[in-house]
Amino acid sequence: MKVPAQIFGFLALAAAATAPAQLRIEITSGVTDPIPIAVVPFAAGTGGLDVAEVVQHDLESSGRFRALPRAQMPGKPARAEEVALTSWRGGSNDYVVVGRVSTLAPDQLAVDFDLVNVLNGQRVATQRFTAGGATLRNAAHRISDVVYEKILGVRGAFATRIAYVAVDGQPPSQRYRLIVADTDGENMRTVLESAQPIMSPAWSADGQWLAYVSFEGKHSAIYVQRVRTGERSRVSARTGINGAPAWSPDGRKLALALSGSGGNLDIYVLDLATQALTRVTDDPSIDTEPVWTPDGASLYFTSDRAGGPQIYRVAAQANARPKRITFTGTYNARPRVSPDGTQIAMVTLDQGSYRIAVQDVANGNLRVLSHGKLDESPSFAPNGAMLIYSGQERGRDVLATVGVDGLTGQRLNSDSGQVHEPAWGPFAQ
Repeated sequence: MKVPAQIFGFLALAAAATAPAQLRIEITSGVTDPIPIAVVPFAAGTGGLDVAEVVQHDLESSGRFRALPRAQMPGKPARAEEVALTSWRGGSNDYVVVGRVSTLAPDQLAVDFDLVNVLNGQRVATQRFTAGGATLRNAAHRISDVVYEKILGVRGAFATRIAYVAVDGQPPSQRYRLIVADTDGENMRTVLESAQPIMSPAWSADGQWLAYVSFEGKHSAIYVQRVRTGERSRVSARTGINGAPAWSPDGRKLALALSGSGGNLDIYVLDLATQALTRVTDDPSIDTEPVWTPDGASLYFTSDRAGGPQIYRVAAQANARPKRITFTGTYNARPRVSPDGTQIAMVTLDQGSYRIAVQDVANGNLRVLSHGKLDESPSFAPNGAMLIYSGQERGRDVLATVGVDGLTGQRLNSDSGQVHEPAWGPFAQ
C-alpha cells in the first residue's frame, strides 16, 4: 500500500506520461436542487472569447446551478430591460444573465452585464469590467464571482488561481513543472521546470509569491519565487531535510520543517528579511507540515509524538508547548486552515482509505468529505467554501474539489501526465 507523502513530504513522485498536462473539469457531484439560470450569449462579442460560455461553465462547475441550454432560450437579450420576464419564467428559470462586450480603445474592452431575477423582475446586479484581450477570461470569471455571491451570499472564487505540480515522462527522464492556472485549468503557465522533484507549493497571502521545495541541486532546498516575473531566491538549503514551507499571513516569515544533521524533523520559523531562525518544536518525534493560523500567532502541524500522525497546535515562538487537537481515528495529517480559522482540513484514515476531512475548531467534530482511496494535499479556496486536493483516478494522479458541506465536487483530469499537490491562491489584491 502506498504511504501518503504528506507525513514526510519527500517520497518520490509517481511516473507519468509524456506531454504537458492540460486540466479538464468533470463535475462529480452537485446539490439535489440546483438553481436554474440562463446565461445568454453576450452581444457584439469581440476578443475571441465566448464570455457567456465561460460564465456558464463556472456556475455549472460549482454544482449549485443548472444552466439552460442555448437552443432552448426564448431570445437573446443583451440588457436587463430587454428580458421578457414571462418568456423566461416559462422556461423554469430563476435568473438570467445578459451582457455585451464592446471596444473602448485598442486592446481595451468593456464587459457589461446584468443579472435579473425573472421571478420578481428585480435587477440583482449591474456591473462593468474592463479588460485587455489577454485578460478577457479573467473578466468573465469576475462576472461569475458576482453572480455566485449575489445569489448564494458567498463570495465567488472563480477569478482566483491554483498552483500545482505536474510530472511528465518516465524515469529516469521525468520532467517536473510548477504550474499556475485559472481555477478552471485554463491560462496554464509553467513558472518552473526541472529534471528533479518540485513539491509543496504555497502561496503568499498577497498572491504575488510562491514558496516551494526543489531538489534541483540533488538536495532539498526551499525557494520563494515572484509569480509574475519569475524572480526567485533560495531561502533555506540547510543540512538535512528542508521542507513544507508555509507563509505567515504578513508575508514576512516562513514556517518550515527542518531536520538538521540529526535527521529528525522539527518546526522552525524563518524570518525572510534577516534569515533569523526560530526553533518552535524540539521533540524526538517527527514534526512536519506547519501551517499558520489567520492571526499569525500560532501554527498547526503534524506529529507522530502520540504514536501515530495527529495534528497539534503551538504558539509560533520558541519553547511553546504544543496541544493535540485531533482525536478521531489513528491517522490525521497535512492540516490546512480555513480563511476564517474556524475549520481545519486534513487527510484522515477512513475505513482503510486516506480521505479529505474537515474538523470544526470550536467543537472538534470531524467530517469526511472525499471518497477516494488515496486523497492528499487539501487546500482551501479563499472563500472557504471549497477544497482542492489530489487523488487517484484509474491509477493516475488527478486534482479534485469538494465543497466543505460535502455536497458538490468536480474532478480536474489532465490530458496526460500526473498532477499533484494543489495550492489554491488568495483573492486578487
